[in-house]
Amino acid sequence: MELFGRFEQKELEKSILVHVDFYHEEDREILEEFYELVDSAGAEICELITTKRQSPDPKFFVGKGKVEEIKQAVDLHDADVVIVNHALSPSQERNISELLECQVLDRVGLILDIFAQRARSHEGKLQVELAQLKRMSTRLVKGWTHLDRQGGIGARGPGETQLETDRRLVQGKIKQLENRIQKVRSQRQLGRKSRKKSLLPTITIIGYTNSGKSTLFNQITKADVYAEDRLFATLDSTLRKVRLPGAGSIILADTVGFIRHIPHDLVAAFKSTLEETSEADLLIHLVDAADPYRAAKINDVAEVINELGAGSVPQLLVYNKIDALKSQVEPHIDYNNDNVAHRIWLSAKKNQGIDLMLDALASFFRGRFVTAYIELDMQAGKRRSELYALGTILEEDFNDEGNSQFTMLLTQKELDSIQDWPEIIKVKLKITNKL
Repeated sequence: MELFGRFEQKELEKSILVHVDFYHEEDREILEEFYELVDSAGAEICELITTKRQSPDPKFFVGKGKVEEIKQAVDLHDADVVIVNHALSPSQERNISELLECQVLDRVGLILDIFAQRARSHEGKLQVELAQLKRMSTRLVKGWTHLDRQGGIGARGPGETQLETDRRLVQGKIKQLENRIQKVRSQRQLGRKSRKKSLLPTITIIGYTNSGKSTLFNQITKADVYAEDRLFATLDSTLRKVRLPGAGSIILADTVGFIRHIPHDLVAAFKSTLEETSEADLLIHLVDAADPYRAAKINDVAEVINELGAGSVPQLLVYNKIDALKSQVEPHIDYNNDNVAHRIWLSAKKNQGIDLMLDALASFFRGRFVTAYIELDMQAGKRRSELYALGTILEEDFNDEGNSQFTMLLTQKELDSIQDWPEIIKVKLKITNKL
């Protein structure tokens, strides 16, 4: 079996799960999350084997005795793969695999496999392949003992081992992918620059995987982004222009979900996608309110945010899925001592509390816009439609001459862009909102 396309077969692969309960909290993984990851990957769970340890065994991670127990389970169920809910070193993975005589996949490899299935965009597929190849480059082992040296009679020389050839090919492919991703990244930066020119603020939805980001994004934007109740249902970021009540237009971005102990190669590979986070004006940190581990997961997301250099970006904590709480909680907003929205409780699935959140977002950005009176020539029908697409129209009327009169909420950049329209008869600044 190969890492690529592992779970693309029609029949589910039989898997034995291995989970270690370490004494130190920072080394632990969540067992329930492990089940969800395996389910997302599409494997059939035959048996779960657990153990407790102070620290990992240097050679087998779980100790040789426990590996023998796993071997018995593999033979009993005729399992195809053993999945370990922890990160293994290349040597540990190799030692366990040789003893079990079957494929061994650790937590990082499992997440990579799920990412490979979920990536839809060209950039997402390139990023996943790059992360896979970087991981593979550390796990190449000598498997061509009968071809130790290339050459033979008449072709003597130093040559190179097959392992060295494989490594060189993988490194070449990695370099090629990095160049292709850099081109895509440059195109993304051009799009980001054009958005900055319009001075439209950006709000990015972040959160632990399966917290409901895509569902919330769809409710706000009326988009049709794929959403499913499983880990990493969507990987590719999506952008939409949204009008907030009384605060004009903003750009809303949906991003890939985070997870505990997310592999650093994945953070690096998806950095261009996640730059939407570090350059946002506001982050909506979405939390599954019904998750018993929500406090720990909030901290896990904060760690990734800091790693991306977005720790200083303002955040609005939004507790989603209140409909799944045991005790009934109505949609509401918690305010801090400065009477600023600090936490919002809602249900994106049930469309409860969305209006509250939009009002809170509008209050955050309202000071970045100006309110202007605009008089437009009665024959400028095309310009009238452009105004509708440009900003938020608060009022519209017609004067005695038949000219259109607008009261609009615009960014200063948007206002400057229409000043020179020949069809504009009058522009008057009515109110300037200050931060």
